[in-house]
Amino acid sequence: MKILVIDVGGTHVKVLASGEKEHRQFVSGKTMTPRKMVAGVKRITRDWKYDAISLGYPGPVVQGVIFSEPKNLGRGWIGFDFAKAFGKKVQIVNDAAMQALGGYKGGRMLFLGLGTGLGTAMIVDGVLAPMELAHLPYKKGTFEDYVGIRGLKKYGEQKWKRHVIDVIERLIAALEPSDVVIGGGNVKRLDVLPRRCRPGDNANAFIGGFRLWDHPSTRAKPSKHRR
Repeated sequence: MKILVIDVGGTHVKVLASGEKEHRQFVSGKTMTPRKMVAGVKRITRDWKYDAISLGYPGPVVQGVIFSEPKNLGRGWIGFDFAKAFGKKVQIVNDAAMQALGGYKGGRMLFLGLGTGLGTAMIVDGVLAPMELAHLPYKKGTFEDYVGIRGLKKYGEQKWKRHVIDVIERLIAALEPSDVVIGGGNVKRLDVLPRRCRPGDNANAFIGGFRLWDHPSTRAKPSKHRR
């Protein structure tokens, strides 16, 4: 079965299909509704063949159902029928969970995605557990206010880095993972990662999307998956 993976972010929508070597993308942002997203994906993948879709969504997803509207996109995502819109089978997971699934190597792994916001997920002995830690209280706001793109712009890169390290260390102390993956587009800004942490890769979102159909029960088998 050929899979199309859609990684919906606050700045871009990225797509990759089974058998293709390069991903494609287009700009998202505050006006990106699900209808616009579907139309954009269809436009840039019209020459690709695929049977099913993995959709990584930047917000809470409960048992494959979008639970709340995204903070960095347009409205209308709750209740939208993606299977009908695409005419394909669709599995929806939180975008951080999908990226975590792609980088999993076993044990108790914590994933933190430094992007437009803060993506969080854990995989414990192969069981994927999406988490919503970004909006927990921190200082005078939330974790996301300090380590997301708003914090980077407000505090500058050096202060932002200090906040990021502090947040990572707090979450490690609370959750006690055996492995920590720091992903997202802004991980490259960090000069040094805390102990027991390794950098992720945005390409892991695509690997996770392909793995999702291997393990539809959201159990993640640590393996060298090949699309």
